Amino acid sequence: MLDAVLRRLIPRYQDTHDPAVRERYGLLAGGVGLALNLLLFAAKLCAGLLTGAISVTADAFNNLSDAAGSAVTLAGFKLASQRADERHPFGHGRMEYLAGLGVSLLILLVGVELGREAIDKVLHPEPALLNPLAVGLLALSILVKLWMGWFYAAMGRRADSAALSAAAADARSDVLATSAVLAGLAASHFLHIQLDGWLGLLVAVLILRTGWSAARDTLDPLLGTPPDPAAVAEIEQLILSDPQILGVHDLVIHDYGPGRRMMSAHAEVPADGSLVVLHGVVDHAERELARRFGLEAVIHLDPVEQGDPRSERLRALAESLAREIDPAATIHDFRCGGSGAVSFDVVAPYDVALSDGEVRDLLTQKLMEREPDCRPVIGVDRSHVL
Repeated sequence: MLDAVLRRLIPRYQDTHDPAVRERYGLLAGGVGLALNLLLFAAKLCAGLLTGAISVTADAFNNLSDAAGSAVTLAGFKLASQRADERHPFGHGRMEYLAGLGVSLLILLVGVELGREAIDKVLHPEPALLNPLAVGLLALSILVKLWMGWFYAAMGRRADSAALSAAAADARSDVLATSAVLAGLAASHFLHIQLDGWLGLLVAVLILRTGWSAARDTLDPLLGTPPDPAAVAEIEQLILSDPQILGVHDLVIHDYGPGRRMMSAHAEVPADGSLVVLHGVVDHAERELARRFGLEAVIHLDPVEQGDPRSERLRALAESLAREIDPAATIHDFRCGGSGAVSFDVVAPYDVALSDGEVRDLLTQKLMEREPDCRPVIGVDRSHVL
């Protein structure tokens, strides 16, 4: 059913890498959320006035903060869709992540305020009235929030949007909050047990947990995370599909927002190959990466000597010694020069306890113990992929 609606409202709705399509996803989801949250705020505020329960009134303002979050989501998608300019040559795609972070901070703020109100209610309990109209409004708001949670989650999955996923998590926490408030009213009326404050405190903790989780999910792409290993394997397979490319290393993917990714990599090619031919091979690979993965790629050529017995023997020795430091360590850019000169880079995992300098010194020592005439020049890298 949702696909039928999206098909009517969003042209090419499945092309979520297109910034224009993503903007329409954000505008649709943000507009629906803004309207429904404002209606829920009004309904719960009426319910709070009818019952006299501070938890119901606080829950109403929780929905008001959700409306503000929807407005932030709308603004974030709108800003993210702007074209690149002189001041922002990589576009504005990360504004979507910032919008998700803004929603997360609002969730945390609401959790803190609800917790403060709940503690006060625990220390100074007051009976609340169980008004039928108020109960109906709260029950209806639970159903609306259940639908909104499903709607945001479905839209977030289709658009691969951190902001919409954060909104879905917020909607689910609202269902728990309102359910607890309703249970507290029932307990106060039928059992004469004042659970309003304690339930409000529990809800505040749940909301804080949801806010922290959503903030972490939006902070990760802002700080930078390694790409999906399966995607890396597909990218390497594409580059290596031409037999003239012998290996790939130093692959880095930069995420400037959904649908805006750049990558760089080093491709090992035969040192005696034709530069013109190899350049054409790399150009083709860059075009295919753009077509299949939406990546703006830059591939650097690294010449590799083949057929030299001394070079192959020393390379095998260097690989073996690197694995003694860590089984996952690898080497690349291996070259042999005159007078025993040997240069290469070693890629050490981040969990290796040694510093870059210690890795370099240890590997240099091991290599010179085995090959006294060798003069190694070693660089140390850390892998940007898992």
